[in-house]
Amino acid sequence: MSLQPCDSLWRASAPAAPTLNALDQDLDVDVAIVGGGFTGLSAALHLAKFGVSVALVEAAEVGFGGSGRNVGLANAGLWLEPDDLDRQLGAEAGRALYDALAVAPDYVYGLIEEYGIECEATRNGTLHCGVGKAGLTQLQRRCEQMQRRGAPVELLNTADAQARIGSEKFNSALFDPRAGTIQPLGYARGLAHAAVKEGAQLFDQSPVESITPEGEGWIVKTATGSLKAQRVILATNAYGEYGVKDQARKFVPIFYSQLATKPLTPEQLDVILPNKEGCWDTCTVMSSFRMDQQGRLVFGGMGGEKHYHASWASQRVKELWPVLQKVEWEFSWTGKIAYSEDHLPHCQQLQRGLFSVAGYSGRGIGPGTIMGKELAEWFTDRRDSLSAPMTTLRDIPLREVKRMFYEVGAHTYHVGQRTHVIG
Repeated sequence: MSLQPCDSLWRASAPAAPTLNALDQDLDVDVAIVGGGFTGLSAALHLAKFGVSVALVEAAEVGFGGSGRNVGLANAGLWLEPDDLDRQLGAEAGRALYDALAVAPDYVYGLIEEYGIECEATRNGTLHCGVGKAGLTQLQRRCEQMQRRGAPVELLNTADAQARIGSEKFNSALFDPRAGTIQPLGYARGLAHAAVKEGAQLFDQSPVESITPEGEGWIVKTATGSLKAQRVILATNAYGEYGVKDQARKFVPIFYSQLATKPLTPEQLDVILPNKEGCWDTCTVMSSFRMDQQGRLVFGGMGGEKHYHASWASQRVKELWPVLQKVEWEFSWTGKIAYSEDHLPHCQQLQRGLFSVAGYSGRGIGPGTIMGKELAEWFTDRRDSLSAPMTTLRDIPLREVKRMFYEVGAHTYHVGQRTHVIG
């Protein structure tokens, strides 16, 4: 299988990863990790820091999957509204997960500072941008629920929201000062450097061919080597086809595409997101937008068809910000999100000593980092349980039909919006 890197802004601008090699030997470690994204790298870093022998194998390169392709919003919490979280898990478990992820940005930015990770860390908050009456109602509901749990969020009125976003197309915005933006691939590569510094062994270009029980532990085999471990963490999320195919059936993969402009002019930067918050809107087919530190506008939306996505994005950007009547895209890339049926992350203990963590539903930076840390703490008896649900998930029925439903819906929305804007 040929694994090609994506032509993304993040890959073009991220600092280099540590120099790694393919696994070409047979190693005996305490914990083996499959997948070099936020969860796997965080687990490797913390396990090594706690004195546990750990080895990680990545099918392509560190951050190849969703970790290196995402929007880069370091948010607190989950997509689910807090009250929905309590209804699904129960008040006590819901609050435990909410509290753990409420401080996720603190932990992410703390790691960035502790290990000197170069990832364009900007902590100016995020804006959830309201569209239409339904969008305003949703933000009012979210604001009330989050404030009731102690979150320092603020619902901006129309004038303040439009001034912060630089567009008249939004009627409100939920501002969360705890959050911010990062260069996601830079963060992933920085976690890899930190893990190596702490003593973890990392291997890239090493797709897993089999994971089989042996005695009290497991054997993780690649084409040229193997890892023998008491515990194995499967941390491939939406990219389970690169070694752990059966786990991919537990989640619906959703494509999400992004484009980045050439650096904007000082006059344009004075208007568009002058405070550099990361943003996403309340539309059913969500869009996201943010700036990088070189002044490029990064605009994204659901769907994987680049031709229609780029055409729609150009028109949508002009509609949102009339000052951008000539849009020049410099980069374009697509990644995958793993949606669970309940929109919650899950840690599944598939068999004794074999764990799978996935299902961030598009919010992987904070939860992935926290879940990796918690697994390391749990394995070393530093905590009694995980914040995320410990459940064995069933295969999602009609998974491919559901994936196509999301893809066709996004395609239809983009074509319809483009026709509406042009007409």
